Amino acid sequence: MQVGVLASGGGSNLQAMIDKHLPIVAVIADRPCGALEIAQRAGIATELIERDDFGATFDRVEYTHRVVDALERHGVELVAMAGFGTILEKPVHDAFGGRIVNTHPALLPAFRGWHAVRDALEFGVKVTGVTVHIATLEVDAGPILAQEAVPVLPGDTEETLHERIKVVERRLYPEVIEQLVKGR
Repeated sequence: MQVGVLASGGGSNLQAMIDKHLPIVAVIADRPCGALEIAQRAGIATELIERDDFGATFDRVEYTHRVVDALERHGVELVAMAGFGTILEKPVHDAFGGRIVNTHPALLPAFRGWHAVRDALEFGVKVTGVTVHIATLEVDAGPILAQEAVPVLPGDTEETLHERIKVVERRLYPEVIEQLVKGR
């Protein structure tokens, strides 16, 4: 099963996937980022489908079609979201429904959305964690594949807690993708 990775950031999840020897055939990014450099160093095809409109005129459906076209050009069968900064529309779910995996820095269904770590701290929870789930049109609402708890420590800041969550995520996410690739 060929994996395509959608990324926007530094590429730590991508590097963890590469280290796990997952069959990644392409990395698609919506902005110049470290993940593209990591992929290029690993000999993985890259495409930058740059999002240059962040206003009300942004055509999310047209942009999604461009991403889907790129994934299909590379023969992608499973899509792994790795911090992709643009929420995609229905065409990606039409093309890859049930085959888009995402990770989230909280124990879903708690603390959905972009500020999960900050929200967990503000709520005062003692435990948060990582969720790996199937992405659906509704953000952070798809079927859960795996979760792992991360304790909230006294004195944690958003940055310190998020870094401990990322350590778990970089192990758990590639493990789940490996199982999906193997058909489990």
